[in-house]
Amino acid sequence: MTTPDAASSAAVLDFWFGAFDADGLMDAGRRQALFRADPAFDARIDEHFGAAVEAALRGELDHWNTTARGRAAAILLLDQFTRNIYRGHARAFAGDERALTMARTGVECADDRLLTVDERAFFYLPFEHSENIADQDTCVALLERLLSEQGPGNPSAAVVGSYLGHAQEHRAIIRQFGRFPHRNAVLGREDTEAEAAWRQRDRRRFGQ
Repeated sequence: MTTPDAASSAAVLDFWFGAFDADGLMDAGRRQALFRADPAFDARIDEHFGAAVEAALRGELDHWNTTARGRAAAILLLDQFTRNIYRGHARAFAGDERALTMARTGVECADDRLLTVDERAFFYLPFEHSENIADQDTCVALLERLLSEQGPGNPSAAVVGSYLGHAQEHRAIIRQFGRFPHRNAVLGREDTEAEAAWRQRDRRRFGQ
C-alpha cells in the first residue's frame, strides 16, 4: 500500500478514467468495467490508493478541494474507491457524507462545469448514493442539465443518457422505500416486508 503523499489527485483521475477521446469521453469498455465487481481491480485500488482513501476519510486531503479536478479526485476516493476497497462491508459507505458535502460545495461554486462528461457524472454520484430524496432530485436535475448541454448527434448524449437512466432508477427506489434495500444486510438493517418482496421480485443489482 502506498503512503497518502504518494497518491496525487492527477494519479487518482488517471487511474479511474484513463485517456479521453476526441469527444472528451473515456473508453466505453473501461466505463462499463467500473460498475462491475472485480476482486482483482479492487485489490489494485487498495494497493495503490488505500492509504490515500484512509487519509481522505480523516479529512487530511481536504486541500485537494482548492481545484475542480482535485475535488473530483477527492470525491472518487471517498465515494468510489471506498466501495471497491471495502466491498461488502459497512465501511464502504464511510466516506459518503464527506463526499456529498464536497460535491454539493463543488456544484455551488461551479467546479463541475470545468470537468469532462464522465468526470462530471462521477462528481454527481454522491447525490445518487444518498438516501435523501432531495439529493436524488439534485442528481437527476444535474444530469438532465448535463444532457441538455450535449449537441445534436454528439456521442456524449447517449453516455449522459445512460448515467441519467441509472440516476432515475436510484431515485425511484428512494421514493418507494426511503432507503436502498440492497444495503440493508451489510448495514445490519432488517428488511421490511415490502423491501423483502421487492428484492425477490426485482432482479436489478446495484454494486453497493
